[in-house]
Amino acid sequence: MKVKICGITDVETALNAADYGADALGFVFADSRRKVSPQLAREIIAQLPLEINKVGVFVNESKQKIEDIAEYCGLTHIQLHGEETPDFCNGFSLPVIKAFNIGCHADLELVTHYECEGYLLDSPKGVYRGGTGIPFDWSILQNGMLDRKKLILAGGLNSDNVASAIRTANPNMVDVSSGVETEGKKDLSKMKEFILAAKRYGGKE
Repeated sequence: MKVKICGITDVETALNAADYGADALGFVFADSRRKVSPQLAREIIAQLPLEINKVGVFVNESKQKIEDIAEYCGLTHIQLHGEETPDFCNGFSLPVIKAFNIGCHADLELVTHYECEGYLLDSPKGVYRGGTGIPFDWSILQNGMLDRKKLILAGGLNSDNVASAIRTANPNMVDVSSGVETEGKKDLSKMKEFILAAKRYGGKE
């Protein structure tokens, strides 16, 4: 099972996540308590192993600015977490992950209109687009509507429920942010426990 740790804001957390076995790290460039500057993201990414995917998270940003930040920071993937249209998601220089807030079966229909590298399915929106810490009903993903190879499960995951989430939704990757934090900051022990729990249940590809 592949694991993405989102909301990386410092070098120590990034390097430890890589060491624990994370497959991808997310850097938020949109309004969020985990927002980082392009300069900081570039400094962190420069110290990461090449095999780690570096994902930039954007919300309703211009295509040119996204491309500029991606090139400057050394991103490998672009994650779009706003109201971006299917057409907007096409034509980027890097693979695109489109995020969707899922509350019911009807929300899954929207996903099928997009042709992207991956579909990140998150909980319904809170103050910000993600990181609410509240899971949605994973069982609605059992209808076979979506390509499992593109499915990234997010929203309220932690080390206690990730095995159940994987068993129910059968994603290709799990994504966590607030579920490995203590008082709003990444907790290294929680992060390690989450990665081990996901890998232990889901295998290592």
